[in-house]
Amino acid sequence: MFLKDYITDIYKGVKSLLIGMRRTGYYFTHHKEIITQQYPDNREELNLPTRFRGEVILLHDENNEHACTGCTACELACPNGTIKIITKFDVSPEGKKKKALDTFIYHLELCTMCNLCVVACPTDAIVMAQNFEHSVYDRSKLTKKLNKPGSKIREGIE
Repeated sequence: MFLKDYITDIYKGVKSLLIGMRRTGYYFTHHKEIITQQYPDNREELNLPTRFRGEVILLHDENNEHACTGCTACELACPNGTIKIITKFDVSPEGKKKKALDTFIYHLELCTMCNLCVVACPTDAIVMAQNFEHSVYDRSKLTKKLNKPGSKIREGIE
């Protein structure tokens, strides 16, 4: 029984090896069918899958306005504390106090790219971008402030 299982395992292993070598040989002899992309030589024509998640970004329009209300739903949805929302109170022309985003801090080094923050955002203010080149020598450079200087909330967003 033991010897039969042992010989069967060796047979399956050799068969799998030969199938892989046959496939490798085929791609070696048929040069027009290239599967491997030569990064970084192909940065211009690099095609990433549409579902690829590289980092969280806060969308701003041409007027430097965003849709983030500072509700902290993304911060609460994040499983490992990647996002920190710092809010302030703005006074409207009518004299009403309104909570607004002061600083949107994103710790890329902690992010697992789970997309839970994007799903939780009620105003679709944040999205996952396809940026993937994040290599740095100093870990503190991976902590980003997502709201641009002088940005404010877009009119009509509540």
